[in-house]
Amino acid sequence: MLDAYYAWLRQQKSRTMPKSLLGQAIGYSLNQWDKLTAFMKDGRLELDNNRGERSIKPFVNGRKNWLFAHTPRGAKASAAIYSVIETAKENGLHPFRYLTHLFEQLPQLANLQEPQALESFMPWSPQLPDFCRMN
Repeated sequence: MLDAYYAWLRQQKSRTMPKSLLGQAIGYSLNQWDKLTAFMKDGRLELDNNRGERSIKPFVNGRKNWLFAHTPRGAKASAAIYSVIETAKENGLHPFRYLTHLFEQLPQLANLQEPQALESFMPWSPQLPDFCRMN
């Protein structure tokens, strides 16, 4: 299908005004052909960037909310919670359940100053309870 599309693009290029919208689209497709077909050479590459777009969507939506942080402390708090939530998602955790677990268990710890005390609460920790996981 890609070969047929490429042949069509090359055929249409000579029939289309380069400055027209169609001509610009054809020129763009031809100029970006190597990038467009890269996924065919390496099966690990995704066909689109939807996953990347979805992962930054909370930050795009949050942009407007950050205007109302009012203080640098409020902005830092928002950044911290966004970071925890997105890291949880990337590690296959259900963010609400993970945060619930943190809020219930962290106050029980005797010494939060020791870094190893927090290791079992990290989003990548295999010691997290199963209810925090998406599956």
